[in-house]
Amino acid sequence: MDLESVYLGRRAKLGNLELLSSGKVRDIYRAGPEQLLFVTSDRVSAFDVLLKQGIPHKGRVLTSIAAHWFETTRGIIDNHLISTDVADVPGLSAEEQDALRGRIMLVHACQPTTVEWVVRGYICGSGWKEYQKSGVICGNTLPPGLKFCERFERPIFTPTTKDDDHDLPISPAEARERVGAEIYEPALEASMRLFEFGTDRLAEIGILLADTKFEFGTRNGKLLLIDEALTPDSSRFWPAEDYEVGKSPSSFDKQILRDWLELQKDWDKQAPAPEPPAEIIERLTARYLEVCEMITGSTPAGVPA
Repeated sequence: MDLESVYLGRRAKLGNLELLSSGKVRDIYRAGPEQLLFVTSDRVSAFDVLLKQGIPHKGRVLTSIAAHWFETTRGIIDNHLISTDVADVPGLSAEEQDALRGRIMLVHACQPTTVEWVVRGYICGSGWKEYQKSGVICGNTLPPGLKFCERFERPIFTPTTKDDDHDLPISPAEARERVGAEIYEPALEASMRLFEFGTDRLAEIGILLADTKFEFGTRNGKLLLIDEALTPDSSRFWPAEDYEVGKSPSSFDKQILRDWLELQKDWDKQAPAPEPPAEIIERLTARYLEVCEMITGSTPAGVPA
């Protein structure tokens, strides 16, 4: 099997499973009438641009962390996860099973909402830029005088559209209009409870949850948490010991890559992206593995000891 196609590229088939869609990081295959196979690659994007290089073991880290949160948050809302064991995927060869170990989630097929449910606990990133211009973030009017990376009195909901290329910020009222009250109300409640749960659990291990995004879908009329949850790709994680209001803290996510790309003055944030040096890739790999062990207590399946 061409391992490169698992780590970075895309395969039209795995065993007898048909590729349905391929995103920046995940490839989705049909695994049965009502089941899908998510394969998480080592691909990495920044500023909505996919880089040619991947981050070794990143896919295994994301799968391990997402599975951890899916299992620990079922008391808040159920989710689409069935299994992360390659042996449970029909039709894979032994070689494919070895290559995919630690990278897969077998899930129930759901109908996703057309909104990404973003919750922020601190003012940073695109939210900080919007606040500086207008004092508002995605329809949330905020008090004047907030400082960079300051914690909000209470978390705020800042939804975006869910699109293939560029997600666009919208207000909570626009999110409600897009999905309808019967979806909006329970999804918003679940988002805020999940954020609170993640904030508390991560604080216990010295990590601040700056912001994150959740995705929801419906199956047989039931709302489920889908895609991923509280991973370094969907969240900003900050080491609590480094945090200081007014300063950009170090990060457990791909901020290392974003910071390096921001320094490339000749790049217009359009494809193709510059090729990061080996040192940046090595730092990112170490950071992803570190945060995975902190959150889950173990090294991801498939990563050499």
